[in-house]
Order: sequence, then structure tokens, then C-alpha cells
Amino acid sequence: MGRTIRDVIALDLNVLFCGINPGLYSAATGHHFARPGNRFWPALHAAGFTPRLLRPSEERELTAFGCGITNLVRRATVAADELTADELRAGRIRLLRTVRRYHPRIVAIVGIGAYRVAFERPRAVIGLQDEPLGSARVWVLPNTSGLNAHFQAEDFRRAFGELRKYVSEVGG
Repeated sequence: MGRTIRDVIALDLNVLFCGINPGLYSAATGHHFARPGNRFWPALHAAGFTPRLLRPSEERELTAFGCGITNLVRRATVAADELTADELRAGRIRLLRTVRRYHPRIVAIVGIGAYRVAFERPRAVIGLQDEPLGSARVWVLPNTSGLNAHFQAEDFRRAFGELRKYVSEVGG
């Protein structure tokens, strides 16, 4: 509980994926989206962001593909619903500082519910958002946690694929 994970980040990335916060399994391993049931890594590969399916322990390889990972809230919890609205909104401010420092072209928030609270956009939908975050465009993706029963593998492939297409269209 409360542990943090180091960001996977570099200057001028095409996409900085932003999770909600680390789960306990991720905190224990020190790797993002590490729980075996999480669909992040398969979705990333299926959409063409990586040439092969990466393991969470290979997360540092992402920067070579123009991608990185951070979280809205740094502390680990059993479930994201343990976070307060104030923590999520503070995470938005921290994320803005990260964008100003590293200049990613797109920030992809992995979790529509957390985005709605953190960015105070209760009616936001998945996809490209109207308002940027600093110099970055914002794209919202569904939460890839295995606990998210509303989305299946094909839904994630499609959602991540739409982002990948957008990245290609804008030159990434």
C-alpha cells in the first residue's frame, strides 16, 4: 500500500499513457499494468504500438517506440475507487507539470471514470478530447484492468487502434 512506480518517460514522446494509479501487484513488481489479467500490454501490441507483446518487466522498451507511462496518482491501492476526487484532481495538476517538462504530443488517459473526475468533465466519452493538457492533445481510453467487465479484448484493440491511427495521422 502506498508504494509508487517510476515513470517510463522521455522527451517528445508520441504518446504518454497515463494510468489511474498502481495496483498492489504493480507496486510489488515495480512495473506498470503488471497484474496478469490487465489488458494494457495486449491492447498496446494489438493496436500496433509495439512490434511484439511486451511483458511489464520490459516497459522501458516503450520509449524506443515513442511511448511512455505515468499515473494520475502515484500511490498504490487495492482498487482505484479508493482514491478521492481531490487526489485525482491533484493528479491532473501533476500530469500537467509532467507534460510541460517532457512535451509528449498526446496524453492517453487509461480510465474514463478517473478522467471525468480529475479533469472535471462528467460527460466525457472515450476518444480525443476537445481541451488539450498544456501542449498535449488528450485521448481517453477505457480502463484496462481485469475488473473492467464492460470491455473485452476486441474493444480494447479497437479503442487503442483508433488512438494509433490518430497518432499516425498527426505524424507519429
